[in-house]
Amino acid sequence: MAVAHAAKERTENEIEFGRIVAFSDGVFSIAITLLVLNIGIRKGLTEGQIDDALWDQRDLFFAYAISFAVIGRFWLVHHRFFSEVKAFDGRLIALNLVYLGSIVLIPFSSELLGEYGGTTTAVVFYSVNLAAVVLIGLLLHVDARRRGLTKIDDRTHRETQIRSTYIAGIFLLSVPVAYVAPDAAPYLWLVLFVDPSSRLARRGSAADEEGDRIAGPGAGD
Repeated sequence: MAVAHAAKERTENEIEFGRIVAFSDGVFSIAITLLVLNIGIRKGLTEGQIDDALWDQRDLFFAYAISFAVIGRFWLVHHRFFSEVKAFDGRLIALNLVYLGSIVLIPFSSELLGEYGGTTTAVVFYSVNLAAVVLIGLLLHVDARRRGLTKIDDRTHRETQIRSTYIAGIFLLSVPVAYVAPDAAPYLWLVLFVDPSSRLARRGSAADEEGDRIAGPGAGD
């Protein structure tokens, strides 16, 4: 009886966990689909007018490309995180909902950036939105690991912290730049395509191992 009850409870937990992951994936899918709905041209244009209309949409295309890459990256990180989750509770679910709430705001901030990309307000709003997604995701990761809900190893944890700090730092750095040169600030985000987090994490791990080797097996006693 006890074995059957435990098996039933485990099955129920697996179903609930599957629902959490499926809901999260659905939110990402909707958010990334909504990005393209911001782009459009009116009907009945001549060939020359189509060229002009597409050129007029260049800021929207730029915002779409950046946001698509960013949301895609966020989904990969989120997917990998939940592949390492071994247990969940109400707190993890709540933090995940807050995280997803910041994700679904990206299509709006992307549209704002595309329509008013030359303004300080649009750039700052977009930057703060993206930085919030990264920092909330980091909080989700760190809190779950600290409470033993994940099986993430030290190196992966270090890499996540470095990458999140790097990405959030770039977006937050673009905020003061936007007050000086709002047209130039978005180009700072192109630095995000150069990701040094894996290399820095390897160096950190190597430094820790070297420190442990030098200190000797009795250093922590």
